[in-house]
Amino acid sequence: MSCQIPAGSADELAPGQRKLVFVDGRSIVVFNIEGALCAVENSCPHNGASLAGGQLEGRMIRCPAHGLRFDVATGCMPGKGGLSLTTFPIQNIAGTLELTVDDAPAGPCHTQPG
Repeated sequence: MSCQIPAGSADELAPGQRKLVFVDGRSIVVFNIEGALCAVENSCPHNGASLAGGQLEGRMIRCPAHGLRFDVATGCMPGKGGLSLTTFPIQNIAGTLELTVDDAPAGPCHTQPG
């Protein structure tokens, strides 16, 4: 089941910034990548390390624990297969960030540019 959760004001998240949001016991990182909003679970699927402080290179976040890289828009690692992050739809609705939280698992990853 999906639900819409307000995640703050869009003014709080300028391009290049990120924000940590807590929803129903989940920690979610919201990114503004050149005006495009992306949201991912704040937990590396490899060992659970926090991604909120990871180095961001374009759309790729690097896990600070072991250096794994993930596309924050798709949740996928570069290349075919591999681990994937849980992603969440997010949009700016009348100046409010609206996060859609769903209990469905992340889909499989396919070849992604990286």
